[in-house]
Amino acid sequence: MIKGIYVITDPYLASGRGHIDITQAALCGGAAIIQLRDKTASDKDLLPVAREMQRLCKESGALFIVNDRVDVALLCGAGGIHVGQSDHPAGELRRLFEGKILGVSAGTEEEAKAAAQAGADYIGVGPIFATTTKKDAGPVLCKDEMERIKCAAGGIPVVAIGGITRENLAEVAALGVESAAVISAVVASPNMEEATRRLVQIWQASN
Repeated sequence: MIKGIYVITDPYLASGRGHIDITQAALCGGAAIIQLRDKTASDKDLLPVAREMQRLCKESGALFIVNDRVDVALLCGAGGIHVGQSDHPAGELRRLFEGKILGVSAGTEEEAKAAAQAGADYIGVGPIFATTTKKDAGPVLCKDEMERIKCAAGGIPVVAIGGITRENLAEVAALGVESAAVISAVVASPNMEEATRRLVQIWQASN
């Protein structure tokens, strides 16, 4: 189920803390979804990390998603996979991940419609605010653009992403999206568990 605070791991922003450290803290803070994202580690090195993250998420009743790494997602038994527009075709992944969650990034109405038609279970839409976490993020989407993309998605859940912080999370909730994905708001915090807990509290109070 796609709902709530969605934490994306990024050890390069976490002051020496790794994917598992981030996962443990975020789960203790109440995160509903954890995504493993790592653009540099090899699949071989990432697989044992992913397996441990999946175990932790399962114990906590949270959903575990792997970004882009098809082999890692399949071998660790992840709950799903998330891909961008330049990654593996969503239609092919839908067949490969039957019974699992498929998330697809979308920044336009056309991309959202195509993702829904390909069988995506949710779309990640953004950036909602300016962000430095993702170097290839597109222009910030205005409220009207968000509404059009949501309509084009045909009712599948929408995860907002991009520059989301404790200070603007209530604005994100007001957009009517099902989930808010955060990176630096958690992993760059000195207390990741408390940062997650505060985000969860704000999200619940705003929905």
